Amino acid sequence: MRLFAAVLPPDHASRELASAVEGLRNLPGADRLRWTGRPGWHFTLAFYGEVADETVPELSERLARAAHRTAPFSLALRGGGHFGDRALWVGAEGDVHAMRLLAERAEAAARKAGIDTGEHRRYHAHLSIARTRGRLHLRPYVAELAPFTGSEWTVDELCLVRSRLPVSGVSGEQPRYETVGRWPLGGAG
Repeated sequence: MRLFAAVLPPDHASRELASAVEGLRNLPGADRLRWTGRPGWHFTLAFYGEVADETVPELSERLARAAHRTAPFSLALRGGGHFGDRALWVGAEGDVHAMRLLAERAEAAARKAGIDTGEHRRYHAHLSIARTRGRLHLRPYVAELAPFTGSEWTVDELCLVRSRLPVSGVSGEQPRYETVGRWPLGGAG
């Protein structure tokens, strides 16, 4: 299974973001972007790639411990940015430090379960909303996102998500995501 650990925004936050994204779709060049569908919006904490079925129970147990050790925290969608000319994202504000700690724990859970997570990078909270088709300057989109601030919510669970990549070859087909595990945050250490 192709898996990652994530924080999923609640419905009200997704609705607010959908409204902001709708405005971005009217900007010049927006038709050259592959927009992420609302069901795919998430904050990836740790990407695991292909994980053997027999490894999933141990990973799940370790993620449950990571969640139990992390207190719930507040978060809101805020502003945006881009990675080069290839990806447009919305950022986060609130207790981003707590989310970074949860991301580190989710990555450590994988290593302890025997999953190679690749090169460690400092966690940067972002929710991808579009990817480019070819070269497109994303600064106008980031400028349009700058004033966006969503409502605050309490992050109270860690999710393990399965990603199924498109296989049909149909233009515009999106990956499908399925939450295969959820653990409440507990703040016990």
